[in-house]
Amino acid sequence: MQTPRVIYEDNHLLILHKPAGWLVQGDKTGDRTLTDWGRAYIKEKYQKPGEVFLHPTHRLDRPVSGICAFARTSKALERMNKLFREDKIKKTYLAISQGKPANPANKLVHWLVKDGSKNITRAYSKAKGNAKKAELDYALAATDKTHCLLKVFPVTGRPHQIRVQLAQMGCPIQGDLKYGYPTPNPDKSISLHAFQLSFIHPVRKQPVTFTCKPSWTAFKPIINELDR
Repeated sequence: MQTPRVIYEDNHLLILHKPAGWLVQGDKTGDRTLTDWGRAYIKEKYQKPGEVFLHPTHRLDRPVSGICAFARTSKALERMNKLFREDKIKKTYLAISQGKPANPANKLVHWLVKDGSKNITRAYSKAKGNAKKAELDYALAATDKTHCLLKVFPVTGRPHQIRVQLAQMGCPIQGDLKYGYPTPNPDKSISLHAFQLSFIHPVRKQPVTFTCKPSWTAFKPIINELDR
């Protein structure tokens, strides 16, 4: 499993690249988390005594790679949480999916229900009971004979949202057995990557954009051109 790396840091934020396979926060496995790694990094670099304040401002599923933002102060955490609640953070993901969508660009709207006992989310085309509305936009970036590269822009942030919504339109993410892809990736990852975050810095009040490219070999020339 790869080691996390620092994309950006200041007194208020720590932006990390999360390799696939790392948990952002602890679960029943007791495995070391990205939060643990970040706290140890800050403690060692700045010789911090006692417990280090570091909290994730959003989550990535364990098999997903990419950008993960952490707050280093309570002020930054409160303000980042507010930005996420108010949908003022632009998130861009990349996904390698099976097949090809019927439309090269579109908005997907579903109502999602999370089954915690099975750790799976079910999607419905209409409002249903306590289901939560989920929205994302996507754009086709490239195709080959069997797969496509999609840019995905989630509007909401529901559990497994991108995974289940792409599967519902007939394009399950490569390696994602849980949502219909037929074979696993060798490293148990899925080909979904948090590529870019853009927002107004919570303390400095300046626009910032952070980009992190995946290590995929498929579609690499296209991916290398995406942020230019």
